[in-house]
Amino acid sequence: MQTDLSAALDIGGTKIAGALVDGDGRLLVRAVRPTPPYGEASAVMDAVAQVVGELTASPEWARVKTVGIGSAGPVNAVQGTVNPVNIPGWRDFPLVAEVTALVGGRSVVLVGDGVAMAAAEHWQGAARGYENALCMVVSTGVGGGLVLGGELRAGPTGNAGHIGHISVDIDGDLCPCGGRGCVERIASGRNIASRALADGWSPAAGQEPDAAAVAAAARAGDPVARHSYERAAQALAAGIAATATLVELDIVVIGGGVAGAGEVLFDPLRRALGSYATLSFVRDLTVVPAQMGTDAGVVGAAAAAARQTRLTDFARTA
Repeated sequence: MQTDLSAALDIGGTKIAGALVDGDGRLLVRAVRPTPPYGEASAVMDAVAQVVGELTASPEWARVKTVGIGSAGPVNAVQGTVNPVNIPGWRDFPLVAEVTALVGGRSVVLVGDGVAMAAAEHWQGAARGYENALCMVVSTGVGGGLVLGGELRAGPTGNAGHIGHISVDIDGDLCPCGGRGCVERIASGRNIASRALADGWSPAAGQEPDAAAVAAAARAGDPVARHSYERAAQALAAGIAATATLVELDIVVIGGGVAGAGEVLFDPLRRALGSYATLSFVRDLTVVPAQMGTDAGVVGAAAAAARQTRLTDFARTA
């Protein structure tokens, strides 16, 4: 009988989610708060504390042995700090220490949100059974995580696989990370929408000017909306091909809000891969949608924490 649980936090630019997760990947308790936009460090931490408070108030909390955090990055798992590009209020923020104080001293494990997503998809989702996988989150930002040789590879600081800040355009726009022409600067939801707006697209009455509205317009045949997604797909293809060439992959799994566009994104992405992934060992790379949906972050953070702290009730996660 399974007894131990792993608690998890999924911290991103738009929401902070939490859950208590069992050894079969089931979410027994959930909590969520919006991420305060452009909030001070304390405001964002207050939202985290509210989520943690809901989890610790559950009768199931007594079964929790470890806590995982999957955060927008960069993160520093060694120092326990985070510098999320999309959360301006947090710079070198001591997240692990703050959360440890809220969870009664339980072990807290920090990884990047892309690493958490990779842990989830390899444990329970589309990458299950594959030895070498890149799993990507394409949403407010663009992140990723790697499974190599059947093992989750978080890297020394918890950022390995952070494909969103690979430069695919050396003369491209300045990215908030400080680089130029990053995948995220072209392919994130915000940048898909802003590019479409700059090129003359406008949302239908009552629609928010976001990536989902651009996707709907692209499905309806709007050439400007379609071009914005094709441009994003090309940036993703270039980053994927570079990663696959470097480490060799069997499969690429793409999730996050932008992936919800379906074939509006995946069709031009697969076509663009034909232009970038040209070497024999990357030419037949499989690219599929993620299966874990919005639960990927918390399931993966819980799995990564359980694996690092060797919770025996949890299945092998990577």
